[in-house]
Amino acid sequence: MHLDMLDRLLSVGRAVLAALRGRLGALCWSLTPLPLSLSLSLPLPGWRRDSPPRREREQEWDDASPTPTSVNYHFTRQCNYKCGFCFHTAKTSFVLPLEEAKRGLAMLKEAGMEKINFSGGEPFLQDRGEFVGKLVQFCKQELELPSVSIVSNGSLIREQWFKKYGEYLDILAISCDSFDEDVNILIGRGQGKKNHVENLHKLRQWCREYAVAFKINSVINRFNVEEDMNEQIKALNPVRWKVFQCLLIEGENSGEDALREAEKFVISDEDFERFLDRHKDVSCLVPESNQKMRDSYLILDEYMRFLNCRNGRKEPSKSILDVGVEAAIKFSGFDEKMFLKRGGKYVWSKADMKLDW
Repeated sequence: MHLDMLDRLLSVGRAVLAALRGRLGALCWSLTPLPLSLSLSLPLPGWRRDSPPRREREQEWDDASPTPTSVNYHFTRQCNYKCGFCFHTAKTSFVLPLEEAKRGLAMLKEAGMEKINFSGGEPFLQDRGEFVGKLVQFCKQELELPSVSIVSNGSLIREQWFKKYGEYLDILAISCDSFDEDVNILIGRGQGKKNHVENLHKLRQWCREYAVAFKINSVINRFNVEEDMNEQIKALNPVRWKVFQCLLIEGENSGEDALREAEKFVISDEDFERFLDRHKDVSCLVPESNQKMRDSYLILDEYMRFLNCRNGRKEPSKSILDVGVEAAIKFSGFDEKMFLKRGGKYVWSKADMKLDW
């Protein structure tokens, strides 16, 4: 009986050894160089003699830098408003010298930038709008960018600015969250006796007179989510009405080290969808949920560092002025596919827009 058991064990052992020998033989065969004539007749797709190993190539593809087609440059954090949900707050007062800012913009153009958007803070605070005016002129006249735009609360813009710089600006986006002035004040988008809505209409008229495409940005939050803006938006007739869902960014409008407490402004995805459904007949409506916003924008801060928002806070890269665009943009968290999916690329040059100014 013991002999029978021993025979069975030996049989199993021999079978295992045979299987191992077969696998080892196959492996050795695969590692044996093919004859030259055979190797030339069996080319491997995408393979060249000087190609790196497959794992190295995959790593290179993973590390490939996205193209900075559209860039949002928040060159200042200072603002004259105190919007409770602001996610780029006045944590510093730093602004790059004009020539350094121009140098960085030229680097971005060289890397493939087609559209630049100047934002803040409030862009018109710096040198009473002269700083942003000179950057706008440089980007259109010297860099010949297809699209140059500004996002502003509009409170500091004067007609004289349009006379001087309007021809170089493609799009002016004015932030307006409500057409009820009491709601604007409640949000923090107000200053003294100035009426934000009345000023919006004045800016709309100047954009017509000076051939600048007019856009409206609205942040939908707990204080305006039930508002019906159909009539007012249609009357103003912007080229785009960008509607954002209120977004929390740790360290900016949420958390211990934040300058704002935006939690009380937050709405649910369902609330946001209800607002969008109420305004579905507005043809210029461009909705952006939190998910679309977080990864699909290339944001440069006041030091020209890309800000990665994927983890719910703004994590800066090194400045493009120090390491170049290609090295810095790898740490931006930018999702190029989401950028295209949300409609980030559109007809953004006023030369291509068929507008009744």
